[in-house]
Amino acid sequence: GWKNYVRTFTDAGVSGPFLQIFVWNVAFAFLSVLLSFLLGFVLACLMQWEKLKFRGVYRLFLILPYAVPGFISILVFRGLFNQEFGEINLLLEALLGIKPAWFTDEWLARTMLIIVNVWLGFPYMMILAMGLLQAVPKDLYEASAIDGAGPVSNTFRITLPIILTPFWPLLIASFAFNFNNFVIVRLLTDGRPDILGASTPAGSNDLLASYTYRIAFLDSGQDFGLASAIATLIFLMVAAIALVPLK
Repeated sequence: GWKNYVRTFTDAGVSGPFLQIFVWNVAFAFLSVLLSFLLGFVLACLMQWEKLKFRGVYRLFLILPYAVPGFISILVFRGLFNQEFGEINLLLEALLGIKPAWFTDEWLARTMLIIVNVWLGFPYMMILAMGLLQAVPKDLYEASAIDGAGPVSNTFRITLPIILTPFWPLLIASFAFNFNNFVIVRLLTDGRPDILGASTPAGSNDLLASYTYRIAFLDSGQDFGLASAIATLIFLMVAAIALVPLK
């Protein structure tokens, strides 16, 4: 009943982790969308460069992360980031003499999640940007060239203002998707390392979706009432986000 909603905001063992996870959840979704868009946009601009040879080959390789099922890529990255035997740490140890604790350090685990999520998301942004770049009138660039404008000026004064208008609803939809991105947390880190002092199963890099799952089904959880209350709050948050492009 209502006591579960009250508990979410008044019980320090629940409200503390809930607020911490909510802030991280928003930051994760925002950074994932922003970095995926920037990387996809830059690569799309490069793929439109007429002097670039073998553009078709480059496009094929850049789209591959989008073609491979996401859960397979996540499990591959889990092996690559293995602290003892992963290729990433072996390379870093050989070059810099360091072996980052990707799965046990809170901020490194969050960094790893964002890196993997950007890898999974940038091909989608690149494909959309490549299509929208085709719609930018070429005569605008010709007119700007007469005025002495360069590529950087063209990007910020012509290209971005034109393509961002149809891009906004897609960016908001991508934010809503990443806000509930349960799979990447469940398969890559399972939310760990855990938050100390929490009265519910909660990890420092859990998202609200994985946090709810752990409360309902894992660890010492199976608190279906509290999990249902948090799930309802998540629904209201995502519904509010979805109303923005409709507005």
